[in-house]
Amino acid sequence: MDLMISLGQKNTLAEYMILSGADNRPPMLDKDLYDSWKSRMELYMQNIEHGRMILESVEHGPLIWPTVEDNGVIKMKKYAKLSVAEKIQADYTSLTKQERECKLYDAFDKFTHIKRESLHTYYLRFTQMINDMNIYKMKLEQFQVNTKFLNNLPPEWSKFVTDVKLVKDLHTSNFDQLHVYLEQHELHVLIIS
Repeated sequence: MDLMISLGQKNTLAEYMILSGADNRPPMLDKDLYDSWKSRMELYMQNIEHGRMILESVEHGPLIWPTVEDNGVIKMKKYAKLSVAEKIQADYTSLTKQERECKLYDAFDKFTHIKRESLHTYYLRFTQMINDMNIYKMKLEQFQVNTKFLNNLPPEWSKFVTDVKLVKDLHTSNFDQLHVYLEQHELHVLIIS
């Protein structure tokens, strides 16, 4: 679909993302999301080959493993001989994939709307969590994701959440589409609350 068709219309960023085929990606250059993107990039680095070394290099410059001289031969220091600070550095990314997945499932279970949070901010936080889960190839049913997104909105959204559930198929729609639909009614919700 050509994005140039709607030159006279105002489209939201989410609508452009859906039209262009983007899959659950929040805007990367939103300054408020720097810390979130930083943690996402760290997650990515931790899950590729030599990820710990890459991450350490990004944060502290090249990772230089301590060495010792033994009979004129320079060898890498054994883990048991590392100082406390060196052990912390070596263990920095020691969470297993399973532990990370458990933390993400827990975050999904506990995800909820924060008081006075805008729909846009709520959507971006939710998107970031789902993207983090996608990085680990964690599978959730579309219906489960959509239901979580809708059911955790505050009570003032209940009328519009009901409308969405009646109009959209929660098994085939994605939460980006639900967000675009709800976004059209945000002014009404602000007036109510």
